[in-house]
Amino acid sequence: METAYSPIAVPCSCILLYFLMLAWKVFNCAWLTPKRLEKRLKEQGLRGNPYKFLHGDFKQISTLLKEAHSKTINLSDDLFPRVIPHLHEAVKKYGKNTYIWLGPKLRVVIMNPEHIREITSKLSIFQKPGGTPDTKLLVQGLASYDGDKWAKHRKLITPAFHVEKLKHMVPSFCTCAGEMLSKWEKIVSTNGSCELDVWPDLRTLACDAISRTAFGSNYKEGTRIFELQTEQAQYHLKAVQSVYFPGWRFLPTKRNRRMKQIAKDVHESIRKIINARLEAMEAGDACADDLLSILLESNPKEIDYHGNKGFGMSIREVIEECKLFYFAGQETTSVLLVWTMILLSRYPNWQARAREEVLQHFGTNKPDLEGLNHLKLVTMILHEVLRLYPPVPELARKAAEETQLGNLTLPSQVQVSLLAMLLHYDPEIWGDDVKEFKPERFADGVSNATNGKVAFFPFGWGPRICIGQNFAMLEAKVALAMILQRFSFELSPSYTHAPRVVLTLQPQYGTHLILHKL
Repeated sequence: METAYSPIAVPCSCILLYFLMLAWKVFNCAWLTPKRLEKRLKEQGLRGNPYKFLHGDFKQISTLLKEAHSKTINLSDDLFPRVIPHLHEAVKKYGKNTYIWLGPKLRVVIMNPEHIREITSKLSIFQKPGGTPDTKLLVQGLASYDGDKWAKHRKLITPAFHVEKLKHMVPSFCTCAGEMLSKWEKIVSTNGSCELDVWPDLRTLACDAISRTAFGSNYKEGTRIFELQTEQAQYHLKAVQSVYFPGWRFLPTKRNRRMKQIAKDVHESIRKIINARLEAMEAGDACADDLLSILLESNPKEIDYHGNKGFGMSIREVIEECKLFYFAGQETTSVLLVWTMILLSRYPNWQARAREEVLQHFGTNKPDLEGLNHLKLVTMILHEVLRLYPPVPELARKAAEETQLGNLTLPSQVQVSLLAMLLHYDPEIWGDDVKEFKPERFADGVSNATNGKVAFFPFGWGPRICIGQNFAMLEAKVALAMILQRFSFELSPSYTHAPRVVLTLQPQYGTHLILHKL
């Protein structure tokens, strides 16, 4: 007797087997693995909220952020509960040896400066945690790469930030700051003073500066790119505060469609700038000193040297680096300047001392590089601002393999959270006056201020320290010096203190100051 087989039995069995395997994989990733990690860390003395299937701590994080951002705080209040409320809650509840759940992903809080030194030094083990596809739509480039690709891009980009190149950018910084200050002078011309929200103008200043120094264009050509990336950052913030479901990006939701369109528009805008520069270079035009020209010059040299295109960047990779220039170049400087103006408004004695130093070196003339390098008080002030208001309050890394960190064994793929903000406010490192604005902490440099500990890292630490930190500091010095030459300023009664993270630490309701023309 022969057995009859249905022609659809085999494909149906294969489909069923596929879905069973997929279901097992999802169950393993969303439940078994997180519970196994939770058990291992608890055995080592770490504590945190019990893992909740799929969403982890996301519901609590969303609730705490929404509640924190609905209230303002006093200038003397702790920033931590408002800026990173979920991490503040975890540390308050469980102590420094704690962790949080970002969906099914485990992130361990690391507070030991020596452990932070080790994490930021071992690039092959502690890598960037990556992100959702939404992150890639916002910006990639050097900051998101690991391994050989990171090393290659870092080598190609480094010449653009050499001190000899940066000194040629000082005149551009002066031009950008001068345009902003001329606008302010027109506003205060009637009675010598006025109330103004300086935050939008500081962002414009930083955007203009990165446009001129990175691409040789004026702010108008870069305006649309900045506006689009600002919008993209808002969408990204909403995405990272919710559970990510694999495949979600393929759904034609309104947000997904808009994010993809923004990414396309930004890509095309930067491609036009690059194409125009390449055409000029092919026509024999003199190569400019801006960051893009330096990058486009170093790229083919590296390819020719090795005789292999693999040692250079593709045009798409150049575009991604340009997006990073645009985004990071203006974000870091604008937030540093805005918190500096707020703190100098609150501490007018330091504002007066900084102005005296600036006038001593420059009088009413434009700043020059030699004088900027001698602004000791201004440098101390900027470092103290970075301590109290770090642009990025938290850095994250991921263990690529199981590794030992002191007495702690970190399983593979576990993330670590390096809380710059919490270390910057640690009284054991900085003293009981840690909450006070005291630039004199940095009178003898950063290393002496921290006793050699990795306890101050507003630009990161180790080999991956921000490649543009000197660029940001130089631009901030120029802008602050020129502001102090022309204006004194104080907090307006309408100023509302509400720092929050939108990728960087920003004032939620702007920065209303009263400017007085000198």
